[in-house]
Amino acid sequence: MQMLTCKHISKKYEGDGYALRDVNFSVPAAGIFALIGRNGAGKTTLTRILATQLSPTSGSASINGIDVMSGAGSLREIIASVPQEARAINWLTPRQFIFSYLLWRGYGHGDARRKADEAARKLGISRFMDTASRKLSGGTKRKVLVATVMASEASVIFLDEPTTGLDPLSRSELWDTLSRLKKDHFIFLTTHYLEEAERLADRIGILENGRLMALGTLDELRGKVKYPYSIKILSDYSVAKPRKGNMIKGVDGFQQIVTTEDEANRISRELIKKGVRFSMNPLSLDDIFYYIVKKPLEEESYGDEKERY
Repeated sequence: MQMLTCKHISKKYEGDGYALRDVNFSVPAAGIFALIGRNGAGKTTLTRILATQLSPTSGSASINGIDVMSGAGSLREIIASVPQEARAINWLTPRQFIFSYLLWRGYGHGDARRKADEAARKLGISRFMDTASRKLSGGTKRKVLVATVMASEASVIFLDEPTTGLDPLSRSELWDTLSRLKKDHFIFLTTHYLEEAERLADRIGILENGRLMALGTLDELRGKVKYPYSIKILSDYSVAKPRKGNMIKGVDGFQQIVTTEDEANRISRELIKKGVRFSMNPLSLDDIFYYIVKKPLEEESYGDEKERY
């Protein structure tokens, strides 16, 4: 099986400290791997290293057995990347933009035209191919970028926060596109939209302050929390200790309890009687993310042993 592997990757910027600290993991190079984290967590830095655009301070990485440093030339033949800051060129049409990119990658004129049209058709943007990019919506412009890397026939695609700034409808349309694209490509996706990762990803990594806090399928990440329900208390009310579960208190006073269904029902009845604002839901990726990222701040465990990550 083809794999993406990071071995103890660290990156230190002079004067700014570490952006990545000993990142170590291996995932199959198939489907979508989503790397989630807050702004500044190190997602873009890791993406740039894996896309051969940046050298790590220490450690190594490989994709499909090709080292990202010593084999960068060979790797660039099978990868394509859409950086977070990438934009379609306003004075070019999508056809011109995709065509130019394919020429730069070494395709002949005939192949470049054919592949550009084919990618546009698959992404549903054929009718916009001869419209100046400045006249296109934000969602269509992002689709043009995805069509560009797809037309290159790269088997590995890096997308760094591709839906940032899109309206909900455009974001949903691009999600549908990526769901189709992942059938034939490996997509390394970074995002801070947790719903995006939950909907699209086959595997998810959680990055916080340059450290990989957790990695796995959504079910595997749920297993790390162990409890199926989450209660979030939206005030400074001091809730009674749960009989079974975990309580996490953020420095901002936010409280989260993960617990069993019976205990969640008992606690919710108490909160309703007291008039306390709260939410209760089956465990989502949002709950898992908050639990794993906030857990080091303060945790109290009841009815079970503490679990370390």
